[in-house]
Amino acid sequence: MHAVSRIAGEPTTGPLYTTASVRAIEHAWLARLPHGTLMERAALACADALERIARDLPRGTPIIALVGPGNNGGDALLAALHLRAIGFDCRAWCGPVQPDAGSEAHAVLARWKDAGGAFITRADLLASAGSGAILIDGLFGIGLARPVSGEYAEIVIALNSVPGTVLAVDVPSGIDADTGGVVGDANGCALRAVATVTMIADKPGLHTGAALDCAGDVIVADLGTAEHPDPDGLLVTAPWVRERLRTRPATSHKGSFGTVCVIGGAEGMRGAALLAGRGALAAGAGKVYVAGPDGPAFDPAQPQLMTRDSEEALAGVSAVAIGCGLGTSDAARVLLTRSLASSAALVLDADALNQLAATPAPATAFSALAVRARRPTILTPHPLEAARLLAVPVAEIARDRVAAARELARRSGCVALLKGAGSVVATPSGAWSINASGSPALASAGTGDVLAGVAAALLAQGYSPFEAAALAAWLHGRAGESWSATHPRHAGLSAAQLPALIVEVLDER
Repeated sequence: MHAVSRIAGEPTTGPLYTTASVRAIEHAWLARLPHGTLMERAALACADALERIARDLPRGTPIIALVGPGNNGGDALLAALHLRAIGFDCRAWCGPVQPDAGSEAHAVLARWKDAGGAFITRADLLASAGSGAILIDGLFGIGLARPVSGEYAEIVIALNSVPGTVLAVDVPSGIDADTGGVVGDANGCALRAVATVTMIADKPGLHTGAALDCAGDVIVADLGTAEHPDPDGLLVTAPWVRERLRTRPATSHKGSFGTVCVIGGAEGMRGAALLAGRGALAAGAGKVYVAGPDGPAFDPAQPQLMTRDSEEALAGVSAVAIGCGLGTSDAARVLLTRSLASSAALVLDADALNQLAATPAPATAFSALAVRARRPTILTPHPLEAARLLAVPVAEIARDRVAAARELARRSGCVALLKGAGSVVATPSGAWSINASGSPALASAGTGDVLAGVAAALLAQGYSPFEAAALAAWLHGRAGESWSATHPRHAGLSAAQLPALIVEVLDER
């Protein structure tokens, strides 16, 4: 997980803008400001971040600007000029393609030469990086449309193998600012940074997918362009969550917080349903039942988890989480059909999604959800389940996670929570968010079952499907972070430990 910092008055609600929107904002401000103003502000924002990074490194650590062919190269070089003027040891490496003559970046290149700035060779760059130099990644920005290749790719791969400290300008070179994927997928590469100063507005591609291994801490520098249109999406952060989590009135009773029934836990998979039940309890459901196709699953360590016969599973419940260890038996299919037809709010996870995807034609999977029209419903697929539902290769889901979640929501008519690094929540109307919390510690069996239970508990308490999905994803991810805070290798978290961590997260301020 990476932190998100904001400077120059950036709001805390986490607005996200696509490349097209950022270009439109930039174009409008370029017409209003003197030539070179935005580049100067971008360079100063990078220089400020670099000063803070340098404080934690040995005195005299060199700073090297990596200058690509576009304006990102100008930003990086101008930041180095500012730092050189106040005493830092700053150098530059220019790639095989220099900025176009007449461009702002080319003018900065001329200023660097006039000031006697040093240009280093490729060998010097790699040696300095290997000795711990700070690198300013100005190779490629949000306009990159093809994979990083040639000498640039060789440099990126080499730099990723040495311990240099990298600050990315706008986006890490090679990352798609809209999708978070590596441009060119397996044919591309991206430079890994410890921090990214992103310009004008935050971008979705810094918070999901492969970008989470490349962007590091994200610093948003609005460059004085504070007047922005409505955002394209939302980054779900702690302030957004805290504004929406409700406090309990003194007159509360168990009926105030809804009843959840978890339906799953076929023979051999009963733990999945019990984990979902524990997640629902942790998230505050008033009562939780567990029912399954092969008879009730009882958890003696959690006697407050009540059991129900499958015939009575849906009676009087506020929300249902179905699919966790459900299996694909005839009895499981009957339970899914009944759940879809019920008036209860519904979370469809795991085998419930696999049953839908197993229908003969992809359209049939979504037509089965038509009975849920205007009833609160959340789908919680991981990428492989999403690929099955959309009948596409899983690589296509990874290529553009936001687009995949939006397509799932549009075609199903339900809120879609696409799990994974930077979970995405999308609504049938096209609204979407990316979750800012998360940890590799959650990469263990059963954690998704807990998430399904949390989402169902929030639905039972009256949260909208979008809010329930976004809140559940954030609480789940933040619980993983709390484990990682004391387990820096992120290993060893059992799904059974996760509900207790979620309880602690709910009490954070």
